[in-house]
Amino acid sequence: MKYLSVSHFAKKWNLTDRSVRKYCADGKIPGAFLTGKTWNIPEDSEKPLRIKRKSKKPKTLLDILKEQKECKLSGGIYHRIQIDLTYNSNHIEGSRLTHDQTRYIFETNTIGITDQSVNVDDIIETANHFKCIDSIIDNARYELSEKYIKELHHILKNGTSDSRKDWFAVGEYKKLPNEVGGMDTVLPEKVHEEIRKLLNSYHAKKEITIDEIIDFHVKFERIHPFQDGNGRVGRLIMFKECLKHNIIPFIIDEEHKLYYYRGLKEWEIEKGYLRDTCLSAQDDFFRIMKYFRIDGKTVLTY
Repeated sequence: MKYLSVSHFAKKWNLTDRSVRKYCADGKIPGAFLTGKTWNIPEDSEKPLRIKRKSKKPKTLLDILKEQKECKLSGGIYHRIQIDLTYNSNHIEGSRLTHDQTRYIFETNTIGITDQSVNVDDIIETANHFKCIDSIIDNARYELSEKYIKELHHILKNGTSDSRKDWFAVGEYKKLPNEVGGMDTVLPEKVHEEIRKLLNSYHAKKEITIDEIIDFHVKFERIHPFQDGNGRVGRLIMFKECLKHNIIPFIIDEEHKLYYYRGLKEWEIEKGYLRDTCLSAQDDFFRIMKYFRIDGKTVLTY
């Protein structure tokens, strides 16, 4: 048997000397052996087949949010969502903190406020809402449950002035009847039953689309299970379910707020009002994703 050098086969196979030596070291060239530091390769050796690397599964938005959350990346889409979702969802419910103040609390964990009075609950609920977003990122792939809905409420309202009221139940359903937009909601003693029915109906669906998520939101808000915080918990749930089902999420901001209210009220008569509002907000979110080079449901570059 005649043996030839590494350089001979490197030229023959159009490879580098280093690649041929690695093939030898990995046992991919039968009969090759070392003499000192020199590889001896049988003259009739054939070029080893290169095994194609498995292509990486495209990352979803949820994958990116998990990564950026874990590494505490500043200035990425996780950072942007924390500030925008928290500011807008709290603002809808009457928080007087500005977008810049919300950003300052998130980025520095301090309060940058001068020459004005601020409701302490606005600050606490802002910090709590950041924790809620972390929670929905961590738990997005799990099935939505009654226990988790209560957990979101507990995170949001913990430490607020409401939590010190005897009649207010943090992380539990309401004790007193309430209304929303001038409409009656489900009575306290019926909330558990109605939430269970809503969840069972939602989980029975063969496919979850944006319509199913919006429909769940409307019915959740009609039940209004908590004494306060229903809107924010409901919008967090929508965001979570969009992440779970690879649907581009959306944030209801000041521009969409009145249309959002109208859509909630008119859902049973005309679903198009709320659907169009959410799709418009989804378009805005898609533009944010494109800015961060996230294309639709998968990552093109990151």
